[in-house]
Order: sequence, then C-alpha cells, then structure tokens
Amino acid sequence: MKRFMTLLSAAFIFAYTVSPATAAPLLLRFAGQSPPDHMATKTMNEMAKEINSLTKGRVQIKVYPANQLGNYSLVMEEMMRGTVDMACMSVATDFDPRLEILYTNGFVTGYDSAKKVFTPGAWLPTKLDSFTSQLGVHILGSYIEGFIGIGSVKPVKDPLNPKVDKGVLTRVPNMVVYQLGAKAMGYRPITIPYSDVYQSMQTGVCDAVDGYPTAAAYTILGDVIKNWYATNYSMEYLAFMIGDKSWKKLSAADQKVFRDVAKKYTLKSIDNAKAEDEKYMKLMEKKGIKVHRYSEKQLEPIKKACVATWEEVGKAGTGVELMKEFKKNLGK
Repeated sequence: MKRFMTLLSAAFIFAYTVSPATAAPLLLRFAGQSPPDHMATKTMNEMAKEINSLTKGRVQIKVYPANQLGNYSLVMEEMMRGTVDMACMSVATDFDPRLEILYTNGFVTGYDSAKKVFTPGAWLPTKLDSFTSQLGVHILGSYIEGFIGIGSVKPVKDPLNPKVDKGVLTRVPNMVVYQLGAKAMGYRPITIPYSDVYQSMQTGVCDAVDGYPTAAAYTILGDVIKNWYATNYSMEYLAFMIGDKSWKKLSAADQKVFRDVAKKYTLKSIDNAKAEDEKYMKLMEKKGIKVHRYSEKQLEPIKKACVATWEEVGKAGTGVELMKEFKKNLGK
C-alpha cells in the first residue's frame, strides 16, 4: 500500500510538472479581407507570429486573408457565435448603427492626430469597444490603411475654402456621412456604385471622386484622374477584433499580450499608412497627376465644415446624444 501511494504521488508530481509544457496550444482563426500581399495581411501575419512567441507557444494563430472566411458582416456574426476567433476587417455597422461614427468626416486630418485618436485606451476605441462588446466582440486595436482625399478630372476651385462651390460633380459613397461631408466642403455630390466610378469619370458622368484612399485612387483610377487633393477628411479603417468566446479562453496574462500587440500594430499601421500614402502620391506625380499636399493647419477650415454636419449625422441614425459626445471629444 505504501509503495502504491508513493507511485501515485510521483504520478501526480509528474503530471503537474509536465502538463503545462505539453498542453495543446490554443488555435485561433484570424480572418482578413485584404489580399495575401496587402500590408494589412502582412501585419496580421506579423501579429500572429509575435503573439505565438510572447505566449511561448500557448496560442497559435492561423491567418485567412481575402475574405476566405466570409465578408466583414459574416465574420462579425461568426465572431459573436465563436466559430471565427479574430478579424482584421471593416467594422460591420449592420448590428449597431452607432458604429457608423467611424465613417464621420473630419475628426482626423493627419497621421499625428490619428495616433492620438486611435491608440487603444483613447476615447474613440473605448467607445467603439463598448458598443461591440455588447454584441460579443472586442475591439483590441485599429488598422489605418490610409487617408481619403479627392481625385478629379479637372481642377477643383479653391479646395481649402469650404464656402466656395468647387465646380465639380463628385461621386460619393451612398452614406449620409459622406454626402453631408462633401456638401459641407463645397462639392456637389452624386452617388455612383464603386464598380462604375472609373467609367463614370471617363465619360463625364462625374468630374471628381470622394471616398477613395490614396493607394486605391492610384491603382484603380490612376488612368483617368488628373488631380489628387490630399484633404484627409476621412480614412480607410479596419479593426483588430476578437470574439468574446475566444477572448475568455485566454488567461489574463495572454489577454495582456494580445492588447499590447494590438497597440503596437495600431501605431505601426499609421506609420505605414503615412509611408504608403506618400509612395502612391509620388507614383501619381510620376504618372502626370497633379498632387496637392496640405498640412493639418491648412486643413482646419475643411475639418470645421465637416464638424458642423455632425448633428445632422446624428439625426440620420447614429444618435444625437452620441454625436454631441463625439463632438466634445473629437471636434476640437
């Protein structure tokens, strides 16, 4: 009996010392919407590798780019269910209209202000996370792909003065925030499907385009636009997200690893966006497109004009009280 108890004790000691080292790693699926060679996908792969290293192999992440696990709305739903663990995607506003504050024009006009606004713990990411957490999804950080400007076939009149009619019929996304923002900046908006923009500009249906980040404007519209105005009134935004069911599988220490990595790559994405925007503006110039660059101070009149539309944006669906809070924190 004594020998049996000695063997049993030894077995418990062996199990205690071996189990943590031999426990199977937690496997998570990380969904993305960007192509495999896109900077966002490269960022996802870097994050997966770093998290694996910092958790000493306790967490392994497999990246699925190019909507392999579904588009951003489906992936958001699957994260709620726990069938997809993580995502670096656009935030689906289908589940809560308050999330549309992300697309409000004018609250960020440069890379330095973007770092202040989007660093985890700041007002906006905290507010967004409070909304998505109610749905069962946590926002850990942000991926800023680049700033959005105005591309045009013909010169725009006095682009920094919102009180001047710009003299161009301008395609805008079919969203109230963009329509109001364009009008406030002096443009005459017209809604045209994304896939029809090139032909519409080529045939004169519209003279300018709103809603394209710099890289997309060059790669998609580079053969038709003649001018690029880096007005930075909006940005191409993705979020680093994780479903609550997956989040609860992590230890407190590993949750901290995820938050620290997300913060690091939020800031890194803004630096990358600055470099990418400049890269594509130089390519535009090389192609013969006239590029107009502005400082944040020069863009202040445009920002103020956009801020003046926020109450109406709130009435259109995001909520008047939310937009008042938004203005208090980001309308300066």
